[in-house]
Parts: sequence; C-alpha cells; structure tokens
Amino acid sequence: MRDQANGLREKMRMKQSEKPERKSIKKTRVLAITSGKGGVGKSNFALNFALSLVEQNKKVLIFDVDLGFANIDVLLGRTPQETIATMIEKDLAAQDIIEEGPNGLLFISGGNGFSDLFSMDDLKLEKFFKELSALQGKVDYIILDTGAGLSYENPRFILAADDVILVTTPEPTSITDAYSVVKMVQGRDPNVHMKLVVNQCISVREGQRTADNFKQVAQQFLGKEIEALGFIPSDAHIPEAVKKQHPLLLAYPSSEAATAIRKMASEFLELPAPYKLGLKGFIMKILFK
Repeated sequence: MRDQANGLREKMRMKQSEKPERKSIKKTRVLAITSGKGGVGKSNFALNFALSLVEQNKKVLIFDVDLGFANIDVLLGRTPQETIATMIEKDLAAQDIIEEGPNGLLFISGGNGFSDLFSMDDLKLEKFFKELSALQGKVDYIILDTGAGLSYENPRFILAADDVILVTTPEPTSITDAYSVVKMVQGRDPNVHMKLVVNQCISVREGQRTADNFKQVAQQFLGKEIEALGFIPSDAHIPEAVKKQHPLLLAYPSSEAATAIRKMASEFLELPAPYKLGLKGFIMKILFK
C-alpha cells in the first residue's frame, strides 16, 4: 500500500498491543472466492455457497468487493440503501450498511465508488478498517466475492483471507487464468490455503479430470497443493435463476447445481480449519501485503 499508509499501520500495531483480543470472543473466518477471469460463475457460486452455509446454521455475511463491478445485489434483485462508498461519505457505522437477504443471509455492497478503496486518504481508510473490525465475532463467516483476475486490489483480499476458493471451468483460457492466480499466490505467500471448484461441467468425469490435471500442474510446477472442493454441472436452472434475480438454491432447490453446491458447503464445514487470525488479523495482512 502507499507509503502514506505507514501511520495507519503503526496505529493498528499499537491497538493490537494495547488491547489484545480476548480469547473468549469468537473469531470470524474470512473466505475469499475468486477466479482467474470473468464469466465463470464466481459471484453466483459465492452467493449460493453462502446460502448453503446459512442452511447449516452458520451466520454469514457476504461482502461484495468486486471493486467497480459489484453484482451480488443484482443477483439478489435488491437495491441496497447504503454501501461501503456511502458509509465513508456519510460517516456511517458498519451495522448501518448491512442488508438482510433471504434466509437471514447478510450482505454488504461495495457500491460504485468503492473502486477507490486503496487510494483513499488515511482518515477514510482508517474509518473503513475500524468499521470492518467491529464485525469481529458478529458472524461466523465473511465471504468476500472478489473481482476476477489479478487487478491491483484482488491480491490483497486473497492473500489476507483465512481460506481461498478458486472457481474455474474446464475451458482452457479459464484454466490458464486460474493457474496465474495460483502462481501469484504461491509466489507471495505459499501458506495460503486454496481450494478448487470446477463450474459448468458437462459431466462428473469432466470435472474430476479438470481438477486432477490442474492439481497435478500446480504441484509439479509451483509446488502448491490444492484441494478440489467439488464440481458444479452445467444446469439450465442457473441462467433461469439469474434472470429471475433469485438465488438458485431458493428458486430451484432440487436442481443438480444446487445439490452440488450444498454438498460442497457440507464438506467444507467438515474440513480442518486453518488457524484463524480473525478480522483484525485480516486487516493487518491487507495493510502489510
């Protein structure tokens, strides 16, 4: 981040040392969902995966950080009253901009002005991170729907999250771009936990083959172990749900794609959780990446 953010980093250090986080406070797990390119169904997966976790009695907040192209609210058919952009402009609290979606799912929209996040002055940046840290322990998961590709902002969110889910399709350019994301992550922080989701598969066999090949290449050339979380079949119900602006899990709960996403959410919850730094750790990592 910019050199002028040094003061903000120092403030965060002091706060961490002066007021250590109480062990009794539940830590919120931060999960970044990303992709190497657009058009692979990343946001749709993020929304329905979040709803699947809600069905598992988890309190979830989905945070649309696709800077400049936020669309979770569009998929929900909602027009948010407030966004991160207006929070900064109006000096609102984080609680004031949280919207409640279906089944108790919480979401925050970035808003069009949110594309300027990392060029804010230090006072606005401190406001943003202060309000974000206030959500610690209020939810079990914060799911970041990041932008596609390797923009300036995306690596910051990816590298700071507790977990990363990388969404791709069997299409060659999608695989190539997803590999670029893994290469970036491995080059900057080999300890980042990454899981792979293969979307738009014409068969389980295609999904399995795609995942196996991807995992093998990542291991052979980057030394990176990636776990396949699952596969989502091509399903005509998905575009229908998008047209209706109604989440797939609610519009077509028995569809093949909805069933596959629910299965992935259940298996995700069974996996060993990496050490969680919580939201304050997430913020510190963003500032120092």
